[in-house]
Amino acid sequence: MKLVVAVHFDGAQANAAAVAFDAWDSPEPIKTYVSPIAPVEKAVRGAVDLREVSCVMQLLREHSLTPELLLIDGFVHLDTDETPGVGRHLYEALGGAIPVVGVSKKSLPGLSAQSEVLREDEAPPLVVTCAGIDIGAAKVRLRSMHGRKRVPTLMKLAARLAKNKE
Repeated sequence: MKLVVAVHFDGAQANAAAVAFDAWDSPEPIKTYVSPIAPVEKAVRGAVDLREVSCVMQLLREHSLTPELLLIDGFVHLDTDETPGVGRHLYEALGGAIPVVGVSKKSLPGLSAQSEVLREDEAPPLVVTCAGIDIGAAKVRLRSMHGRKRVPTLMKLAARLAKNKE
């Protein structure tokens, strides 16, 4: 089982959500999970916001989840020098045992075009960074995910669940 995870912060509270799936092209999740989390510390200004890591870890513990891969909305690495982003910190918190693929709608100045994935004609590319899995394999799998739009269906669902919109 693979998981798409998303965290939404609202003041001193957060919702962590996960969407479980087996097949990369699956239009529907196997199951969904949501964990309300409170209190949540304020983000440290000027630093990578690591609050998401503890929220995802709590979600995994609370629901006894041991996925074979995690897909997050964000960056695993912030540049080609592999400066750690949230995804890398999550990968390390998981003991390096579970690959983490980060997907973002925006790019960062230090990332190369090799991180880009086109999912829709005439739409800006998504940016993929990863740990524990080959970047080429991660890009192929992301490209094969269900959804005609730029962002895959299951990633949209995880974000809606985290925002309590589902």
